[in-house]
Amino acid sequence: MSNVEMPYFSLNKYLRDIFGCKVVKLGIDAGFTCPNRDGSISKRGCIFCSKFGSGDFAGDRNLSIKEQLESQKKLLSKKWPRAKYIAYFQAFTNTYASVDELKKKYYEALSVDDVVGIAIATRPDCIDSKKIQLINEISKTHFVWVELGFQTSNENTAKFINRGYENHVFDNAVEMLNKAGIHTVAHIIVGLPHENENDVLSSVAHVCSCGIKGIKLQLLHVLKDTELFEIYKSNQFDTLSMEEYINIICHCIEIIPKNVVIHRLTGDGARKTLEAPLWSLNKKLILNSLNRILKENNIFQGNKLIETCNFK
Repeated sequence: MSNVEMPYFSLNKYLRDIFGCKVVKLGIDAGFTCPNRDGSISKRGCIFCSKFGSGDFAGDRNLSIKEQLESQKKLLSKKWPRAKYIAYFQAFTNTYASVDELKKKYYEALSVDDVVGIAIATRPDCIDSKKIQLINEISKTHFVWVELGFQTSNENTAKFINRGYENHVFDNAVEMLNKAGIHTVAHIIVGLPHENENDVLSSVAHVCSCGIKGIKLQLLHVLKDTELFEIYKSNQFDTLSMEEYINIICHCIEIIPKNVVIHRLTGDGARKTLEAPLWSLNKKLILNSLNRILKENNIFQGNKLIETCNFK
C-alpha cells in the first residue's frame, strides 16, 4: 500500500483506505497505573513522563470510559459529522491489569456508537500470552493496534531515562504480537539527552527490523514537574532546534520501509506545562516546513534500505 499524495505513508491515509472516511483517535484515561511508578520496577517513572502518564490530552479518569468517549465525540461531531472513532487507551500502561479487567474496559469502549476499534498504549514488559489472546479475540471483530513505548535502542540512554527494561524485552513482545497477527506500533523519542542523529536512526532501524507495522516519532518535550525538567534546568542538555529536528526526521523517513504506517512526525505538548522547546507548539509550521523540505529534496519513505545503513 503506497501513499501517492504524500512522501510518507500517513496514519490518516491508512485509516481512510480501510474505513473510507475520516477516522479520529479519542484519547482516554482508563484508570491504569504503571509498574515503573507503583514500585514493581521503580517509583520514579520514565524521567520525561508527566503526572498524567503521557495522557495529558486524554479524558478525565473520573468519568467512565463511555462518558469520556461520548464527551469527545460531541466536541468533534461538528467538524467531522460522518467520522468513525478509535478509542485510544493512552494514559499510563494499558495492559497493566488482570485479563478480566482489561476485557471489561476494552469492550466498554467498543460498545460506543461509531467506535470501530481500539489502540492500546503499553509497555513491552506488560505483554503476555493471555493478554495477547484477549487482544487477538478483539482483532477478529474490530480494528486494533498495540503501541509499545520503546523510545531508544541505546541501552545507556534507556537506563538514563529509567525506561526499566532492556531492548530484548521489546523484541520479544513484538515477536509475540506479530505471531498473533496483532499490529504493533513503536514509539521513538527524538532529542533525548546526550543522543545524536545516529542514535535516533539506530532506534528507528531497530524497531523496523523487528517487523513493526507502525511508528511514532515524537520530539522530546521537557515538561514541568518531571525529573527531566530538573535535569534540563541544571543545564545538563540542550533541546533540538526546529531545523535540527526536521533534518533528523527527514533521514528517519528515508529508512522506514514503505509499508510501515507513520503515525506521528511531531507531537503536542500541553502549553501550560511545556518548558522546552517552545517552538514545538506551532505544529502547523513544523509539518508545513517538513513537507516543503521533503518535496524540495525529493525525500520519500523507504528510499534508503535499512540493510545498507550503518549508524554506529
